[in-house]
Amino acid sequence: MTNSSKDAVLKLVADAGAACLEYQREHLRNLPCKRVQCDEIWSFVYAKAKNVPAEFQGQFGYGDVWTWTAIDADTKLVPCWLVGTRGAEAAITFMRDLASKLANRVQLTTDGHNVYLNAVDAAFDREIDYAMLVKRYGSAPETEVRYSPAICLGCDKTELRGRPDPKHISTSYVERQNLNMRMGMRRFTRLTNAFSKKLDNHRHAISLFYMYYNFGRIHQTLRVTPAMAAGVSDHVWSMEEIAGLVP
Repeated sequence: MTNSSKDAVLKLVADAGAACLEYQREHLRNLPCKRVQCDEIWSFVYAKAKNVPAEFQGQFGYGDVWTWTAIDADTKLVPCWLVGTRGAEAAITFMRDLASKLANRVQLTTDGHNVYLNAVDAAFDREIDYAMLVKRYGSAPETEVRYSPAICLGCDKTELRGRPDPKHISTSYVERQNLNMRMGMRRFTRLTNAFSKKLDNHRHAISLFYMYYNFGRIHQTLRVTPAMAAGVSDHVWSMEEIAGLVP
């Protein structure tokens, strides 16, 4: 397709990913978000956990890898993400990064993963309106166990900090963002051999994806990019502009 070697293309992805990460870290600050939703999405690097060789067992970057994401419910901007484990340390790092990017007190909704409790307190010091949304699932139809998702039977909303508005306790947008990731990044497609072979390349691909999502892709509902809706950018970025971030 490109008349270039595979190594040259991978190097460009790595260089662009690093440049996109640095640009977003610098410019996604003092964001006027009001309602934020967070979630974590599973993937794997190198091999599935059960197939990781003995010499790599227990090393992060081999086997299960989780990507933590946050999304502004109004502008659809993704202010931050983190590639890490699903443990407490990663949760605290992710929440502190999110808190550093916000200009105002926000209403936050997460799923029921219990590590969020201490992480939110550590990052926001209770200066937040926070609620958890826990969905209850039933089993999938017997004839479609492998490929069909479980059936959602209901939701339990728990207000934990401040005074969150019950009407806006939701994780719908961030869960839809998970679908965007699986549809937009081949590395997240399940039941294929398209997974990331190296952790660094996995991170670079995510940074590049979110640079395009935030700055270069017009949201169908907003009719502008998320960065424009949040006041971070004044135009739709072209792929040439994104590639131009590479030193």
